Amino acid sequence: MAALTIALLLTLIFPPAADAVRIKDIATFGGVRDNQLVGYGLVVGLGGTGDGKSSTFTINSMANMLDKLGVSVDRTALKPKNVAAVMVTAKMPVSAQPGSQLDATVSSIGDASSLLGGVLLVTPLKGIDGKVYSLAQGPLVLGGFSAEGAAAAAQKNITTVGRIPNGATVERGVPFQFNNQDTLTLHMNTQDFSTTQQVVDRLNEAIGGEFASASDISTVRLRIPPEYQSNLVPLMASIENIQITPDNKAKVVVDEKTGTVVVGRDVRISRVAIAHGALQIVVQESAQVSQPGAFSPGQTVVTPQTDIAAREENKRLVLVEGATLQELTDGLNSIGATPRDLISILRALKAAGALHAELEVI
Repeated sequence: MAALTIALLLTLIFPPAADAVRIKDIATFGGVRDNQLVGYGLVVGLGGTGDGKSSTFTINSMANMLDKLGVSVDRTALKPKNVAAVMVTAKMPVSAQPGSQLDATVSSIGDASSLLGGVLLVTPLKGIDGKVYSLAQGPLVLGGFSAEGAAAAAQKNITTVGRIPNGATVERGVPFQFNNQDTLTLHMNTQDFSTTQQVVDRLNEAIGGEFASASDISTVRLRIPPEYQSNLVPLMASIENIQITPDNKAKVVVDEKTGTVVVGRDVRISRVAIAHGALQIVVQESAQVSQPGAFSPGQTVVTPQTDIAAREENKRLVLVEGATLQELTDGLNSIGATPRDLISILRALKAAGALHAELEVI
């Protein structure tokens, strides 16, 4: 009831802004995380698309497995074409308990061409501490296929990676007493002092006291109110739905590989004049064949010929008063700037001190 009252009061007193977001979308609770598990296993039942004889670790794994099952084999006689060595990975939530089911991802580490139709044998999955937390086994599900003949081959998507839905069973839980905490920690996804302080203020207003404080630019610590001791779920459900308006630095992000330019909302530029001309140089190579005269001792030779042409567009000088993002966009569009031209223009604006934003090239 208290949680519902908090959420209702926040909605009435602080109506969400047009660009407001929930705390759950920009922050995570400390301790509420996934744990990565990994293991080495064998996939059997492949139709001749498994590892070759060069994958000696696959042969050794097959021999060790059969030896443990009481089958004596000659390692040199094993042919692993129907078997593939794989790495198995899974994500185990911190709240997972013994008996819970997890999805497992199976990836080939040998030279198998396809895992289609394969079955993963029992594979222990270990955590970073070396302890076994889950066991995986079952038939693989692939999102593609591959087929090949003597002169042609066809493939759709990747056939060396598959999944086993609910294929891993948790055998050991992570020792984490959730309700025994005295404080909650919020980790902000964006590092911004204004956004972090806004979260602190909204939490204190919602709970009704100085319970929240910021320890650094992206960490908020909250003391648990007495009424929520040993019962944190209602409190966290209310906290994660509180809406705030994130604030970020003005930034322009440029991806030169694809020509993508993303301009943030708060980007500003000073009054500046821009002229941008595109220089195009075309180099064309051709070959001339020189034939000697009939019955002469000369030889046929090939002489290269290069033609070079240069063209530069004459762009007019345009005055851009980029007080807002719209004016910046309209001004650059007026001189016919393409996305790749825009990258050069933005760099020049930054060098001239006219672009009042962080320019990040990825």
